[in-house]
Amino acid sequence: MSGAKVNDNQWMLGKVKKLPRESMGRILIRGTNWIGDAIMTLPAVASVRASYPKSHIAMLVKPAVADVYRLFSDLDEIIIYENKFDNPTGVLKLARTLKDKRFDTAILLQNAIEAAIIALLAGIPTRAGFDSDARGLLLTHRVHRTNEIKKVHQIDYYLEMVKALGCVDANRELHMETKINILEARNIVRKFIPDEKKTLIGIAPGATYGPAKKWLPERFAAVAQRLSKDFSAQVILMGGKADGETAQEVQKSTGVELINLCGKTAVWEAVYLISQCRLFISNDSGLMHVAGALNVPTVAIFGSTNPTTTSPVGNKSVIVRREVPCSPCLKRTCPTDFRCMKLISVEDVLQVARKLLQNGRNNNP
Repeated sequence: MSGAKVNDNQWMLGKVKKLPRESMGRILIRGTNWIGDAIMTLPAVASVRASYPKSHIAMLVKPAVADVYRLFSDLDEIIIYENKFDNPTGVLKLARTLKDKRFDTAILLQNAIEAAIIALLAGIPTRAGFDSDARGLLLTHRVHRTNEIKKVHQIDYYLEMVKALGCVDANRELHMETKINILEARNIVRKFIPDEKKTLIGIAPGATYGPAKKWLPERFAAVAQRLSKDFSAQVILMGGKADGETAQEVQKSTGVELINLCGKTAVWEAVYLISQCRLFISNDSGLMHVAGALNVPTVAIFGSTNPTTTSPVGNKSVIVRREVPCSPCLKRTCPTDFRCMKLISVEDVLQVARKLLQNGRNNNP
């Protein structure tokens, strides 16, 4: 649906009160909290910027995703939603800080009622977003979160919302690789990788949401071992601190040297490292979305989640998934036998990985 005209999305979102074209000198966007979600909001942010080119646009985000918006969006200001604000007293303090900045409009990409409460307490007169989480009465410009909009890809979910508010259409193809400084990326590779000349393959074996999204560590290990030997590659394990234990399980199950960078890089460093990978293999995770948006050849392993709504972007991404009656269940932990992941074999992933690597060789002789 991303190619639809602004007026054509009424069937999906209903009639929506448009944002004013004037009196929008200072705009606050409340960003999403997870890396993958942040990536998928970038076209919506670009739409707001294109619609209000002369406005001062600030983004309120948690520290974990700030680098995404710093690197890949044309914003005037990043305001960090620090952890100290995650309580009633902190919310009031944050609202006072925002009030001093005198924003005219708040556009809430985050779905939670908390985002609307903060905007209201900050005295922002125009507050727009989905009427999710029972917050409709707190918004001056409500977009109804219909069953239809919940079924589309998350890029379109956010983009169609701002379009319904009157913002212009934007390209949903991200092409984040065009914003990567190659020299800086190579410096980051030298910082973390002893032999920078080897083919670099990234693997993200973790997933923040829960174990139901995680393919088996011993199978990641088998894939890493085969690709390392067959392509003389250096495999790096990537993720946050919480993924460290899973990465250690992968390391213990393989017979080749893997570099475990889980929890050892800043987000921006992880982005630059991924940009230099010849291949990236991942569960449905934030780094999967980074790789896809960078147009890095990506093997995306899906089990409990829905690729219709959260598949990686980019024309070099391939989804590996087995159709089972209980998937997508969207649960954090599997209540049955984990068949959606157990049915995905090492050979299933290797077959796709080899093809992507070979295609890369053919395109870069």
